[in-house]
Amino acid sequence: MSITKFAVAGATGRLGRHVVDVLTERGHQVVPMSRATGVDIVTGEGLAEALTGIEAIIDVASWHASDQEAATEFFRTSARNLHQYGQKAGVAQITAASIIGVDKATAGFLAAKKAHEELLLSGPLPVRILRAAQFHEFVGQLLDWQQGDVASIPALPTQLVACRTVAETLVDLATAPGEPAPGTPIPEIAGPRKETLAEAAQLLGARRGIKVVGVDGSNMPDAEIAANGGFLPSPRAKLAGPAFQEWLDTQP
Repeated sequence: MSITKFAVAGATGRLGRHVVDVLTERGHQVVPMSRATGVDIVTGEGLAEALTGIEAIIDVASWHASDQEAATEFFRTSARNLHQYGQKAGVAQITAASIIGVDKATAGFLAAKKAHEELLLSGPLPVRILRAAQFHEFVGQLLDWQQGDVASIPALPTQLVACRTVAETLVDLATAPGEPAPGTPIPEIAGPRKETLAEAAQLLGARRGIKVVGVDGSNMPDAEIAANGGFLPSPRAKLAGPAFQEWLDTQP
């Protein structure tokens, strides 16, 4: 089946904007869903109208804070609503973005995303999931959260990837024909280079006049798993550029 009409949940977010762009560039019809467009996937407001005539949903909506309980509640409600309203509207499938390593998570936001995957997969509609590495764009957010001209950033290993690259891979998955065979591993997308968050932040900090100090990150949920490479891509992951430095050079 060739799907042409998509609804994108979280369409105005960091990843969602790129997903809308990629779909549009490839000639698909797109209904952007976010509170800014009058659609709330938690309360259900505007959802039935937005999904009328939609063939497939791409879910990249995210929760804005790291509190596990609040994030889990957001994902629980949004997953239920997308399945329920989607089924009523005759939607064929949901494709969602997740995070590499969530299956190992025990706490914090990643544990909420793990629950999100399980909730999506247990619903009535067929679901495809793409797990992505941490975004290049996240590094700036880490610096924004800290005040002053010195920032302490975890020196935890990562393989950062551009949001645009994730969006392209997610749309490839959403438009792939046929059903994935039972037992097929969840696909992963990551950047081409292993580095630490602190190393990437130092490159950006140099542009912003901020001194970045690498710290062990032991106060973060599942820091030990992260330090041991638990959130790095598996050998079967697709690796795609640009690397962080190349991407940074293209940013205004």
